[in-house]
Amino acid sequence: MAEIQQNSGGGDGKKRAKKQSTRVDMTPLVDLAFLLLTFFVLTSTFSKPKVLRMIFPEKLEKDNPNVKPPEIKDGLTILLTANDNIFYYQGALNKETEIIRTDYTKNGLRKLLVEKNAPLIEKLKKLQIELADVKEGDTANRNRIERQAKDEQMQSKLVVLVKHDKDATYENVIDVVDEFLITQVAKYFVVDPGLDPIETAKIQEQLND
Repeated sequence: MAEIQQNSGGGDGKKRAKKQSTRVDMTPLVDLAFLLLTFFVLTSTFSKPKVLRMIFPEKLEKDNPNVKPPEIKDGLTILLTANDNIFYYQGALNKETEIIRTDYTKNGLRKLLVEKNAPLIEKLKKLQIELADVKEGDTANRNRIERQAKDEQMQSKLVVLVKHDKDATYENVIDVVDEFLITQVAKYFVVDPGLDPIETAKIQEQLND
């Protein structure tokens, strides 16, 4: 609040011009600033940190028969080794399993994942087109489509395991997970124990050819 103070001058009987001084009380403005700050903090939404989604299966306990690795009967296993080498095979591992070499290019790993995940990619594309036609204020339909997309991802039959040896790099794992995100792979797991002896032997055969 503004306050005017008047000075009537001395008491010698002479008329003098009255001096006026103005003082502005800033207290209400400070209160208003804190009210506005509180309002914006309470009504704003905090941005979510951008992190890379990594799914790790439970640690397998050798003495616990109830803990089993993820089912990969119809799944895909990707093997990462030294010098940016990458291999894959379909289904469960046995001595007759064919391990195939590929690379990190769009005609290598990405093409493979697109082919394997084609049913889910097609469904998500249709939902994306449907979402584009929904009006901006129609939150009910938007939520319905988003829930349907999540349901389709949960029902996806494609399961991908990523296994690596001690010579594979962190960058290799990140590149593979990036390809999962690009190709809409919903179920993927980074396996901790490393490569099986059968996998190691078959990879060595590939490298020696």
